[in-house]
Amino acid sequence: MPDLLANLDPIVDGWIAYDDRAVDAVFSSEPQRRRALIAAAYEAGADWVLAMDPDERMENAVASRIGQLTGGSRRIAWGFHCREMYTAASYRVDGPWGRKMQHRLFRAYHPDQFRSMDLHGAWFPEDLGFKLRDSGLNLYHLKMIEPKRRAARRDLYNHLDPDRRLQQIGYDYLADESGAVLEAIPAGRDYFPAHVDDGGLWMADVSADRRG
Repeated sequence: MPDLLANLDPIVDGWIAYDDRAVDAVFSSEPQRRRALIAAAYEAGADWVLAMDPDERMENAVASRIGQLTGGSRRIAWGFHCREMYTAASYRVDGPWGRKMQHRLFRAYHPDQFRSMDLHGAWFPEDLGFKLRDSGLNLYHLKMIEPKRRAARRDLYNHLDPDRRLQQIGYDYLADESGAVLEAIPAGRDYFPAHVDDGGLWMADVSADRRG
């Protein structure tokens, strides 16, 4: 969290976090978490919401563009190119990896309007009428840097969605490195602070279930 907050400090006016470390389940309810955060932002009087996970970083240029992004129509949800980092300075771009987009910047709305599927849902329902736009900016996802976390992520989602009901492509691709093509972060598009990996898994270990 400290590194995420340092990353967001030049971008946002304040932050709200959801602490689910005391949950006994393998994975806390994603819709419950998101609805609670939307509600807290709305009650705090937020005009816009920038939704982030602890293992994500915005590129530095977002700080100089945030006023422009939030200064126009409030009916726009801004998307960011989701860069799945394979090293601290490079991300994967082959196949589906190069097409990932996350719409994370949107106006605050009443939590009673929130609806989402159990996993991989949007942070806002379609009937709010947000127009999806590409900001041209990068969102860096750090979890995939460590190979053991790629495998653990595959195992976790296979455990949560064994029939691929919520994602047609499934989850085995998350740990499949065949044909991997990496691209270095372009000059001037870095994120701050620099990533220092702690070697942790950052998620529940369900590998025993997979072996069984």
